[in-house]
Amino acid sequence: MDGTLIDAVSNQRRVWAAWAERYGLDADEVYEVALRTRPTETFAQVAADRDPRECLAALHELEDEDVRSGAYAAFDGASELLHALAPGSWGLVTSNYAHRVRGRFARTGLPVPDVIVDAATVEEGKPSPVPYLRAAERLGAGPGDCLVVEDAPSGVRAGLRAGMTVWGVNAPVPVAGVHRHFPQLHEATPHILAFTAAPN
Repeated sequence: MDGTLIDAVSNQRRVWAAWAERYGLDADEVYEVALRTRPTETFAQVAADRDPRECLAALHELEDEDVRSGAYAAFDGASELLHALAPGSWGLVTSNYAHRVRGRFARTGLPVPDVIVDAATVEEGKPSPVPYLRAAERLGAGPGDCLVVEDAPSGVRAGLRAGMTVWGVNAPVPVAGVHRHFPQLHEATPHILAFTAAPN
């Protein structure tokens, strides 16, 4: 979602900066770790002496407030793409939580997918293949018939390990392993629609 469909970089930076300030940590250092790991793993690296449940509660509080008050924008091509996809043919795999997905989609006018595999759905997050395999199962699709659209290395690895076709978007250079690369989502949109329309 973030980085692929919705431009939330400034929101993420702001939330993690507020969280880091609360714990007396360097905001830039915390954010660099948070970009590569799930929150619990971030806490283990940057605040190992703190109660991870307290850390997570504080982060959730800040993220929920950001969903209510932050400014969000969908990437060019996101609305066109999601409105053109057949209902029930696509899902969202995210390390975020479903209620925030719905909140951000509501703020940007994007249609909410029927299938959301979020952080509460699976114990193993990206780069584990489990989230994408769970999404495929819910969609009634085989991994070989699925297209993963990602912007981050952990998501790309997850899709590849799940045995799916993986395309990269919204990155200036290709993420290692992607089958196709598009610098911007809107450039990928017609190709994604063609992929989904092709007989499997």
